[in-house]
Amino acid sequence: MNDQVRPAAVDQTAIRRLADQVLGQIPALLDAAGKSLTEVQQQKLDSHVLAMARRSLTGEGLPDFDKSLFDEISDTTRRLSAAVVALFGNLPEEEALLLSIHFEMAKNKA
Repeated sequence: MNDQVRPAAVDQTAIRRLADQVLGQIPALLDAAGKSLTEVQQQKLDSHVLAMARRSLTGEGLPDFDKSLFDEISDTTRRLSAAVVALFGNLPEEEALLLSIHFEMAKNKA
């Protein structure tokens, strides 16, 4: 008998719908934080948010990683990342650390 938890099967349309819902709210959060993304940064963020939506709906977990790698992420970026993760309602806080890389690289608006 296998004791491992397997992610639930979820329709790709539901994953895309959730990702689009969250992505639709990110521009306002970026604006409030005084940040903007290049087109390439936006594409990478889109891909990451799609993966987050999949994990949110399937229950798939993140692999272990060294959280100390994110010690120098700014408070503004941490808050922005946490706000995006909160939009999903069921993802662990560690998701914000991984997501923070996208926002840390974003340009500050002049």
